[in-house]
Amino acid sequence: MSGTIVMPAPDQHILARRDAIHQALAAVLPADGLITAPDELRAYECDALTAYRCAPLAVVLPRSTEEVAAAMRVCHQMGVKVVPRGAGTSLAGGALPTADSVVIGTMRLRDVLELDLESRFIRVQCGVTNLSVSAELEPHGFFYAPDPSSQLACTIAGNIGMNSGGAHCLKYGVTTNNLMAAKVVLVTGEVVEFGGPEPGAAGLDMLGLFCGSEGQLGIVTEAILRILPRPEGARPVLIGFGDAVTAGECVARIIRSGVLPVAIEYMDEPCLRAVEAFARAGYPECPAVLIVEVEGAPEEIDHQIAAIREIAGALNPVEFRESRSEAEAVAIWKGRKSAFGAMGRLGDYLCLDGTVPVSKLPATLKRIGELSAQYGLEVANVFHAGDGNMHPLILFNANKPGDLEKAEAFGADILRACVEAGGCLTGEHGVGIEKRDLMGAQYGPDDLAIQMEIKSLFDPDWLLNPAKVYPLEASAPFRAGKGGAA
Repeated sequence: MSGTIVMPAPDQHILARRDAIHQALAAVLPADGLITAPDELRAYECDALTAYRCAPLAVVLPRSTEEVAAAMRVCHQMGVKVVPRGAGTSLAGGALPTADSVVIGTMRLRDVLELDLESRFIRVQCGVTNLSVSAELEPHGFFYAPDPSSQLACTIAGNIGMNSGGAHCLKYGVTTNNLMAAKVVLVTGEVVEFGGPEPGAAGLDMLGLFCGSEGQLGIVTEAILRILPRPEGARPVLIGFGDAVTAGECVARIIRSGVLPVAIEYMDEPCLRAVEAFARAGYPECPAVLIVEVEGAPEEIDHQIAAIREIAGALNPVEFRESRSEAEAVAIWKGRKSAFGAMGRLGDYLCLDGTVPVSKLPATLKRIGELSAQYGLEVANVFHAGDGNMHPLILFNANKPGDLEKAEAFGADILRACVEAGGCLTGEHGVGIEKRDLMGAQYGPDDLAIQMEIKSLFDPDWLLNPAKVYPLEASAPFRAGKGGAA
């Protein structure tokens, strides 16, 4: 591993029992459900935060909740750490293994189990991809609202683990607002269910606790998701501005006006350059672009777009482009949907995930520009502007000594700036290892202790997703079994 993030040394006692652990797992799993060959383990040594890599002890690929439970029982009985993994699209190192851990991947759990249009829910195994859920619903005139940019690959398991959002979360909310129930395998192998298809399930909100828990409390294998009728119509507009701060001000004014678009997306000039070279989306040459989409009946759409045009017009936009056909709408969204891939053609980058109040977007964008000049690294901004979920992309050269460390320091300063602006460290990517050592910037010792006490209730030996989320020094007493009341 390189960079500045430290991981604990592997447990040599566990490594010495490698063969026995492999044999115990093989005894409860089908032959193709266990990977132990070193060359095959390399495929699981990292997620989308590729700066950090470590091959695991083994990889388990179950096809049922029962197989997940069997593997978890073996690992619990033998004291082996477990790293849950969806599709490996995490940008925060959420699925990074350790050398003494077993990865349990959910990508083979991909069956649609039940569809109830009348009650408006779909029940799926959690290895299904985000996009395939809406594809299943499309012939029936329904859709699943959360739509992360990685929706072609990312799975419902990972969406639940990180509480993912997407472009349309401004109107429809993130995963927790669309999750009705979950089947969970606890660290002991016990299978429990939280929530249900009926609204207002009785009891404590355990579902809310597990959604966004980053694999710290258990592995979700099935979920009931809320589905929605497709809107009568939708239409995006593209607005170009002469500077980033004015674009941020436009977002704030739209939100203040009471208009509720389904999405407001932001891209700045470095991102636009990459997108045009990659997708030929026909975007204007300007420092900042907003994509604002509204939906509803034709008259409702016209009314909302007129209001947005008036708001933007007061800020002297470089361009205001209203889509008039499906082809024009697709063209407007094409570049945004391919932005992260397009940026990858320019070189290495870190993708951050801080949030700020919408009113603080202009000031935060200005601060990011100042930090870019200070560190001498270019940054591209592409993000869900409607709810202030920022995704600065810091460009660096992974082959240049010290460049990754500089990019990480730059990123840490951006995230601290988000917290200082009244926001938080993450909107949808999670904490993982990337933001683990920044948790103290947002939470005091008592806040962190309460979170770790809850972790210890579900996972007393701290076997689940090791060295993630909580700073190592703060979590040391809990990992040692000593705990500590807040």
